[in-house]
Amino acid sequence: MVRRALIIGSGFIGQHLGRALREAGLAATLCSRHRPEGLGEAAWLGLDASRPGAIAQAVAATGAQAVVLVHGPSDITGCEQAPEAAMALHAGIATRLCQEAPTARKLLISTDNVFDGQAPGYDESHAPCPANAYGRAKLAAEHVLRAADPGALIVRTSLVYGYEPRGPERGWRNFFMVVADTVRAGQPVQAPVDHWNTPILVEDAAAVLARLVPGSAAGLLHLAGPDRASRFEWGQLIARSLGADPGLVRPVERAAGRYACRPPNACLRSVRLHQLPELSGLSISGLATGAARLRPLLEVSPR
Repeated sequence: MVRRALIIGSGFIGQHLGRALREAGLAATLCSRHRPEGLGEAAWLGLDASRPGAIAQAVAATGAQAVVLVHGPSDITGCEQAPEAAMALHAGIATRLCQEAPTARKLLISTDNVFDGQAPGYDESHAPCPANAYGRAKLAAEHVLRAADPGALIVRTSLVYGYEPRGPERGWRNFFMVVADTVRAGQPVQAPVDHWNTPILVEDAAAVLARLVPGSAAGLLHLAGPDRASRFEWGQLIARSLGADPGLVRPVERAAGRYACRPPNACLRSVRLHQLPELSGLSISGLATGAARLRPLLEVSPR
């Protein structure tokens, strides 16, 4: 029985997953090289997971029976500029996990970028063909875990979005927040018309993952929202949901900016998601519902 979990990576998804696990009654410890801003009282452990023996020490220190890999680098453009480093960290840390915690339940949070985006969407039966260095590094990590531990679970997520506060140490925030802050300030924002996603609200993703951590599901699972939309369409929906002018969202081509190395269709669907008994009763918000859920947080936050 999994009662304690170690989350390697304390970024956007990791922090929400830690909170969801704690709310479910599990002890969850986040770990990363540096303590993230705004972590509060959540349990955190300083960890360089690439250092030999570090994962074994962290598992022993926390008594973790499950380990979740949601570490970086996750900047897709940055990985394209340093592919060797991305591969070393993603595949290398997966290898260390298998070597240093062989009996722990293992979950890897992977990505829709393991596909090249030539099809409108991908379920668990589609053969991967990575679109970029980030996708290649994540796919290598998938192979490591699946070869070493048949009980490991690989969860490929589509674009995860949600509320993120501003802060001096924060870099690029998720697309929803970039659009929301920009149009609320009355400024234009560019959004690709030829980059399609199936976005999922971070609270929904964390709720699903929190049930899977102590479960027994293994193999592959795709996790995405129910709506398929271009960034431009989604950006206009965000603006309208906030009472802003949707005309502030300006159409551009994907190749014109930071999304150039992304697959054109970064879209996932799942044939397993609603078959797993541990996920019974969970629902995933569409884009309009997600925007409505986030609006109260935006209304009380500074622009």
